[in-house]
Amino acid sequence: MGPIGGNELFFLLQGLKWTILLAVIGFLGGGAFGVLIALLRTAQNRVARTVTTGYIAVFQGTPLLMQLFVVYYGVALLGVDVNAWIAVAIAFTLHASAFLGEIWRGAIEAVPRGQTEAAKALGLHYVSRMKDVVLPQALKISMPATIGFLVQLIKGTSLAAIVGFIELTRAGQIVSNQTYRPLLVFGIVGLIYFIICWPLSHLGSGIEKRMAKAAR
Repeated sequence: MGPIGGNELFFLLQGLKWTILLAVIGFLGGGAFGVLIALLRTAQNRVARTVTTGYIAVFQGTPLLMQLFVVYYGVALLGVDVNAWIAVAIAFTLHASAFLGEIWRGAIEAVPRGQTEAAKALGLHYVSRMKDVVLPQALKISMPATIGFLVQLIKGTSLAAIVGFIELTRAGQIVSNQTYRPLLVFGIVGLIYFIICWPLSHLGSGIEKRMAKAAR
């Protein structure tokens, strides 16, 4: 068994850096597309609703691991040479957009209909109604679920190792193979995930409880 010293811990922290960066890119990119999907899902255009419903069904109905494989190897089949980083960033963005789009769709539909009708009565056009009336309220409603999905996304980054991307879990596997101390190494890796995810989960639960009290 080899020792776990500064070099090994530094390597784990390097993996953590890529885990956080991948989660941030997936969440922000997925959020941008997710807003568009949520708006199309709640639009009056039937074609837009049908297309976005199918998009969400595909990404919610298939494993994230399979989505990573399809994006990584599918892009290569198109003759485009991309590294693992770009492939997993695309996959996580698409994955997050489907889930966030559905979360925010539900939040938009949860806004009391009277709010929209009042905005129409005031002569506000669609963009103003959504930007100034509906979306701010929907964002508040969706906050617990959105934070919960962020936690799942952070943990889901561990699957990126399957296509050769070195994030925290893959870094832990490499260190474990070098030191022959899997229990200690993955104990450290698990602790790092816990330190990141538990405060977010606690924040989401706290927001949900405050919202429940305010609704009484």
